[in-house]
Amino acid sequence: MASLMENFMDILEKENGEYERLVELSRQKTQVIIDGNVPALDKITEQEQEITGTLINLEKKREEIVNDMSIVLSKDPSDLTVTNMIAFLSKQPQEQQKLKDIKQKLRDTLNQMARLNEQNESLLQHAIEMTEFDLTLFKSMRQAPTTANYDKRANNTGDILGAGGFDAKQ
Repeated sequence: MASLMENFMDILEKENGEYERLVELSRQKTQVIIDGNVPALDKITEQEQEITGTLINLEKKREEIVNDMSIVLSKDPSDLTVTNMIAFLSKQPQEQQKLKDIKQKLRDTLNQMARLNEQNESLLQHAIEMTEFDLTLFKSMRQAPTTANYDKRANNTGDILGAGGFDAKQ
């Protein structure tokens, strides 16, 4: 059981390391979004996908370890949460403290990542709104305004500037 717990904590440490890499990429992404550097954003996205693949593999290994632990402890795997494992380690204070520290570190990293992701999402939304505004502005600039051209009955003829030509009789 001791080696399973060591493997479990090792996997959690590795997961935290990968999440810390994602946090750093999220920080870089913030500046890239502000700068509007699309090629750099593509590169960051590729790096994030690689890290996500690594995290998926670590998650599978962690689940295997939890399943092995559930067999040894005769417990249901769903009952083996990190919080419950901390309680199981009450007779091993060093391991218990190490698992508590890992849990706190992982929680802090994930909270930090969530904040950065919210910030980046807001920046991206703002960038999209500005782009839509610019497109609308460009479209409206290309269209000439309707002039106040009225006929004898005070009906608007709907002529567009430049479309009617110059009336030399006036």
